[in-house]
Amino acid sequence: MLEQKRPTKSTTTRGFYVKMKILHKHGRPQQEKNSCCFYTYYKWLLWLSLSLYFFTSYLITNNNNNNNSRNTRILSQSESTNITITPIITNSKDQQQSNSLLKNMKVFVYDLPPKFNTVWLQNKRCKTHLFASEVAIHRALLSSEVRTFDPYDADFFFVPVYVSCNFSAVNGFPAIGHARSLIASAVKLISEEYIFWNRSRGSDHVFVASHDFGSCFHTLEDVAMEDGVPEIMKNSIVLQTFGVVHKHPCQEVENVVIPPYVSPESVRSTMKNAPMNRRRDIWVFFRGKMEVHPKNVSGRFYSKKVRTVIWQKFNGDRRFYLRRHRFSGYQSEIARSVFCLCPLGWAPWSPRLVESVALGCVPVVIADAIRLPFASAVKWADISVTVAEKDVGNLAEILEHVAATNLSEIQRNLWDPMTRQALLFNNQVIEGDATWQVLRALSEKLNRSYRSSRVSRQLEFDT
Repeated sequence: MLEQKRPTKSTTTRGFYVKMKILHKHGRPQQEKNSCCFYTYYKWLLWLSLSLYFFTSYLITNNNNNNNSRNTRILSQSESTNITITPIITNSKDQQQSNSLLKNMKVFVYDLPPKFNTVWLQNKRCKTHLFASEVAIHRALLSSEVRTFDPYDADFFFVPVYVSCNFSAVNGFPAIGHARSLIASAVKLISEEYIFWNRSRGSDHVFVASHDFGSCFHTLEDVAMEDGVPEIMKNSIVLQTFGVVHKHPCQEVENVVIPPYVSPESVRSTMKNAPMNRRRDIWVFFRGKMEVHPKNVSGRFYSKKVRTVIWQKFNGDRRFYLRRHRFSGYQSEIARSVFCLCPLGWAPWSPRLVESVALGCVPVVIADAIRLPFASAVKWADISVTVAEKDVGNLAEILEHVAATNLSEIQRNLWDPMTRQALLFNNQVIEGDATWQVLRALSEKLNRSYRSSRVSRQLEFDT
């Protein structure tokens, strides 16, 4: 039979001690013996089950309490700045489909003579100013997994011509009159040395136009509209910072709106020195060109007078931190601000759009009809405030209303790190970053690829 003994000190930690005892042949009758054994086994099985249940319940409860305590600490920190940390969802169906498309897509990068690109890098500003996306995209593609060295295997052909690196200033005003001739020279070269431009008439060739009015290649809108897109590029794809929601001569070409360049290193440095969970002591911020007399170029009004109205009406308002001159550390001021004004300049777009999002300041977009970059990845309506140009004089009342209603929700959406990543160009392609978003946009235009179209036609023929 099984005989239970009281646990001793030495056996307590190992459970109950059970001793086997053999009875002689004149012991209890067999039926009584079997009943006793069954009862004993049942009793110990029940005890063991209950012990395991209470022990695992203790572990689960204790672990949950620890997690809740840690989450409470995180929430209390985020509430101090009206920001809640949002989990990153990386396995969405759309993203999986995009990854699949990018794995199958190939891009050939033309190896052009240095006069078309790298020679301009002697000017260090060329790869750091707001137009430097042309450099960043080229650099990232060179080491990207989508790059192919076999042009016959390519879906798209990237033409690395840096036109904004030579963005010269004459009498203080920018000019890119050299751009058209430089691009024409590059197209002449590749069409003579390769067959790929002529076979598709350039429809699968990609250029970057990262300046005021994009593929029109002029800094003043009326002149840009009059000149239009160069005939040689009209059948190609242009990655450009300019974009509006209505019909415009400067986007009468297959195009992808991209963000202006902001150095990811500068953003990381600012975030390190000015943590995002610090208190924001500036309510409304703007630093930049704000002409008191904006009619300064051949009768044209800079910023359509918007910046002048902001300066004249709110410069004396203590809630508005307005400065007319930039300095190298001004991103630290963005990191301290709740609202960051992003008014148009000569063109609708501004690097402040990217800087504000990257540093957690709610962008206040003041540029009628602007088409913002990567709308499928960046939910602009959820992370920004839009103010019509005609209503700029009512900025204070508009922002007070936002602060009283849905500011916390906007800040919570703005804090999603995937949103910040989508607007920054890195040295190498990182999933979700700005160059990755460019490739994703190109993957949706595979119908323009000579190779992909031919493969598709062949598959249809075979079936």
